[in-house]
Amino acid sequence: MARAYNSDHLICPTETALGIIGGKWKGMILWCLAQRTMRFSELHRTIPNITQRMLIKQLRDLEDCEIIERKVYPEVPPKVEYYLSAHGERLTPILDSLEEWSRTYLAGKISAS
Repeated sequence: MARAYNSDHLICPTETALGIIGGKWKGMILWCLAQRTMRFSELHRTIPNITQRMLIKQLRDLEDCEIIERKVYPEVPPKVEYYLSAHGERLTPILDSLEEWSRTYLAGKISAS
């Protein structure tokens, strides 16, 4: 579970949020799942350079924090789908705002060059 999600200490709410969704891969995972429900293999193909081990770890962290959910279908081979939970769905406007901020930031950096 994310370090900033520890209820034993009083911490900044922003630190809690960034502890749960921050890092190199979680933003990309959340962005993908905000688009649609995806299977593990789809996520792995969609996110360049992430290892299978790291993807599993990040998905477990997000699931432990109740940001995403997974559905396992009883078939062979097993079919597992990942999607945003109700808490995760509430992140969509924040992710949209971050995307807009990033585009504006990058446009400013490009025009300043």
